[in-house]
Amino acid sequence: MAAVTHRRRSSAPTAPRYTRTDVEALSARQNEPQWLRESRLAAWELYENLPMPSQANEDWRRTDYRHIRWEEADRLIVPNGARFDTVPAVNREPLIGDRQGGLMAFVDGKLVHHELADELRQQGIIFTDLATACKEHEDLVRANLMTKAVLPNDGKFAALHAALWTHGVFVHVPAGKVAEIPLHVVMYNTHDGASMGHVLVVLEENSQATVLVDYASAEAQSQSAYIGATELLVGDAANLQYVALQDWNRLTYEFSHQRARVGNDANLDWIAGTMGGRLVKAYMEIELDGKGANARMSGFFFADDEQIFDHDTQQNHNAPLTVSDLLFKGAARDNSRTVWQGMIKSLPKMQRIDGYQASRNLLLSEDARMDGIPGLEIEADDVKCSHAATFGTLEAEPIFYLMSRGIERSTAQLMVIDGFFDELLQRIPFERVRERLQAAMEAKIVK
Repeated sequence: MAAVTHRRRSSAPTAPRYTRTDVEALSARQNEPQWLRESRLAAWELYENLPMPSQANEDWRRTDYRHIRWEEADRLIVPNGARFDTVPAVNREPLIGDRQGGLMAFVDGKLVHHELADELRQQGIIFTDLATACKEHEDLVRANLMTKAVLPNDGKFAALHAALWTHGVFVHVPAGKVAEIPLHVVMYNTHDGASMGHVLVVLEENSQATVLVDYASAEAQSQSAYIGATELLVGDAANLQYVALQDWNRLTYEFSHQRARVGNDANLDWIAGTMGGRLVKAYMEIELDGKGANARMSGFFFADDEQIFDHDTQQNHNAPLTVSDLLFKGAARDNSRTVWQGMIKSLPKMQRIDGYQASRNLLLSEDARMDGIPGLEIEADDVKCSHAATFGTLEAEPIFYLMSRGIERSTAQLMVIDGFFDELLQRIPFERVRERLQAAMEAKIVK
C-alpha cells in the first residue's frame, strides 16, 4: 500500500499567491486602457508592501481567518459554460414591483445578461459592466474608480482588489435625472476559487436611483474567496436607495470594503443582508461630506453552524447639520460567531450633528458568541449622538403563551424570532426584500 503523505499545516500558504504577472495578464486579457493597467500595477506595488492583517490589529482582534486554505481559495475563477439560466430564479426576479429598470448578471465573473429599459437609457443613465465602462466612459470612471470612496491604501485586501478586480458594474445617473425603476445586479458563482467584484454607483446632483445587488454561489467542494469593493457616490441633493443581499455558500470567505460619500442635502438609504459564507469581514462606512446630508444603514444577519460574521461600520460626520442612523439586528446559533464594531465620528466644528447607532443581538444557543462594540469619537460640542448594543435569548414566557394557544414549540419560537427582527424589517421599504430575508432566516431556524 502506498504511503499517505499529510502536509503540515504550517507549510500551507498564509496569503494569496498572486504575482505581478497575474496583474499584467489580467489587464492584457481584458485589453484594458493604459491608465487602468497603470492603476492596477500601482495598487499591486502597494499590496506587496502591506502586511497581511492579523489579530494584532485592533479591527481584526476578534476575527481569525487563518483557517482559510489559500491554495484553494486564491485560484481566480475561470468562466466555463456560464449562462444566465444558471442563476437561480429567485436571484433573477425583480425585488421591487414587476419591472426592472436594468438587470445585469455575472456568472463566475463573466457578464451573461445585460438589459436596460429604454426610458432610462434615453435619460442618459449608464448601467453597464465596469470593464466596458473603463473603455467607453473613461472620464467618468477614471475620476471615480477607487479615488474617492474605497482607496487602495485602505488595507491589504483593498489593495489586492484594486490590483486584481475581475468584474464589476458601473451606474451613473446624470444631474437632475431619476431612475424610477430599480437597477438590479447579480453576481453568482458556480465554480470554486477567487472572484473580485466591484460596484461603482455615481449619482450626480439632484438625481435619484434604486440599486440592488445580489451575491450568491452554488454549493462547493473546496474553499473560495470573494475580495470585493463597493463605492457609492451620492451627489448634492441626490437620493440613493441601495440594497445588498449576500448568500454565499458555506465555503466562501468574504473580505470587502464598502464606502459611501454623501453630499449636501443628499440622502442615502443602505440596506445590507448577510446570510451566507464561512467567514465575512466587511468594512461598511458612510462619509457625510455635505451640510444637511442624511444617511441610514440597516443591517440584517443570521449566523449558524460554524459561520463567522464580522461587520465593521463607520459613520463619519464631516460636515455640520448631518444625520446618520444605523441599526444592525442579528441572531446566532450553533457554534457561530458574530462581531459588530461601530463608530460615530465627528470632526471639530461639525456642529449640530445627529448620530445614532444600535446593535441588537439574539443568542439562540449556548455555544454561539456575539460581540457588539459601539463607539463615539466626537470632536464638537453641539451634537446629539447615542449608541447601544443589547443581547438577549429566547424568553420562555412568550413561547409558553403561544404554546398555550395550541401553537407548536418550533412555530412559537419562529414567531418570537420574527418579532425580534420586525423592527429592522420595517425599515426596508421593499416587500420582496423583506420576504427574501425572512425566508432565509426561517430556513436557518427550521432545518
